[in-house]
Amino acid sequence: MRTTTLLRKILLGLFLFMSLSGVSYASADRRFTVGMHDGNVSLNPLTSFTSTEAQIFTGLYEGLFVYDPITLRPIPGVARSWEVSEDGLTYRFFLREDARYSNGDPVSAEHFRETWLTMIEPERASAYSFLFDVIEGVEAYRDGTVTDRSTIGIEVIEDGVLEVRLHERAPHFRQILPHHSFAVLHPKQLETFRTGDSPNVDEETFVGNGPFTLAETAPRELLLKRNPHYWDTRNVFFNEIQLLFAEDPSRQTSMFNEGYIDWIHSGYMLSEVRFRETIVVNPMFSTSYFFFRVVEEPWDNALVRRALALLLPWDSLRDAEFHFTPGHTLVPPIPNYPAPEGIQQQDTQAALELLDEAGYPGGDGLPELVLLTPGGGENDRIFQILRDSWLDSIGLDVSHQVVAHPGYYDALKTNEDYTLGSISWIGDYADPLTFLQLWTASSNLNEAGFADQAYESLLRSSVQQTGEERYRTMAEAESILLDTAVVLPISHSPAVNLIDLEFVDGWFPNPLDIHPFKTLRPGERRAAPGVIRYRP
Repeated sequence: MRTTTLLRKILLGLFLFMSLSGVSYASADRRFTVGMHDGNVSLNPLTSFTSTEAQIFTGLYEGLFVYDPITLRPIPGVARSWEVSEDGLTYRFFLREDARYSNGDPVSAEHFRETWLTMIEPERASAYSFLFDVIEGVEAYRDGTVTDRSTIGIEVIEDGVLEVRLHERAPHFRQILPHHSFAVLHPKQLETFRTGDSPNVDEETFVGNGPFTLAETAPRELLLKRNPHYWDTRNVFFNEIQLLFAEDPSRQTSMFNEGYIDWIHSGYMLSEVRFRETIVVNPMFSTSYFFFRVVEEPWDNALVRRALALLLPWDSLRDAEFHFTPGHTLVPPIPNYPAPEGIQQQDTQAALELLDEAGYPGGDGLPELVLLTPGGGENDRIFQILRDSWLDSIGLDVSHQVVAHPGYYDALKTNEDYTLGSISWIGDYADPLTFLQLWTASSNLNEAGFADQAYESLLRSSVQQTGEERYRTMAEAESILLDTAVVLPISHSPAVNLIDLEFVDGWFPNPLDIHPFKTLRPGERRAAPGVIRYRP
């Protein structure tokens, strides 16, 4: 934290020391301070994939659509209007004439086209490039089958008109457009980000088109300032968004208690929160699960995987004492989606029969199983259960590799020595496909290496369907993942935030835990009796 900022807030704190409610000072200087988990944050939407980065990008970038802060439905961003052809295959987007970057340059349809084409470049292997596969020609271009960019259904009709052609009807297409992978980048910024995952970007070189722009960078801190050229800047309420990255969650929690941080997005100690009403918990479209890497024998054998899963005491793994919402499915419960049964109970006899059928009677011949996790707490507890269960039942050797955050996600991609990995996935849009599309052969987030023609056929069929029929088809596809034990779900994680909603307006609990910075504004907090409130 900068010294001048700290001094100012200390003086304000002394003036209000009699308050019993931990007053926040966001409204004093129209600055809103956010605490986040320590990590290597990339400002490059071409390569980023963490939920922390997605939250930051709500301030720095804007695509054709943005998230409604309450419903998460797509609402117009750079696109002022759009048309859809009668067959549902062609979308034409008309851009706002006053859409500008932070340097004042206008946003054009050509900028969208070049940004998106860069996102799907095969050599780039961007994490979310598979989201573009619904567009005509993209999948063949991404896998290198076709190299001609003119075959891709993204065209500039004129400076302010972008046309997108789909290869098949996709009811979910507009729902995914608020995702940061569909943002637009200024040509100079795009060229900078082409150079790698973490190019040197600072306040002198950064150009974005979001409601805020990058103003200052420092170790463990970013400062965003309102973008005066943003098309809707009159409805941006805070002048500054300060982002602090916690090295010590306990200290960050203390700063929240004292009013120096207005919202802790991640990196806190719940046991140390002074005012319990500031802990906001809500259901989230999220699942924590383990997955098998299925690229090598014998883990590519569905019989072996299912057998190992049936040897586990699922009641202990999904114990409600340790999990807010234990779950046996990959897709969290949503209305009208028929939840697959999955594996819910231990069945040692069935497991032994499967191992015998697979050619590993009693587990004989199975190599060491390596579990890769970030370690700590629940990961260590689950490792003990896995190791003890498999060792006691079939004598299987199990080891534990620990790679702490923020290096863990890179290890999932680069480490080829593990058998079983763990991850918590938050849906990118409110649809089951956001979980199921991860496991297609063309997905850059398919760390399992899973590929199954029947699975992909079902997903392709679901894209052509609507309503409950579509949900039934997707649930059938999910059953393949669960029954073959590629995915071993543990729980559906809630969203937990620290924020005083009496003081902040425009922040709404939602299942994706995305809260656009644009909509945040100061609220009017009631002072405790006898407390004098200071307003500059």
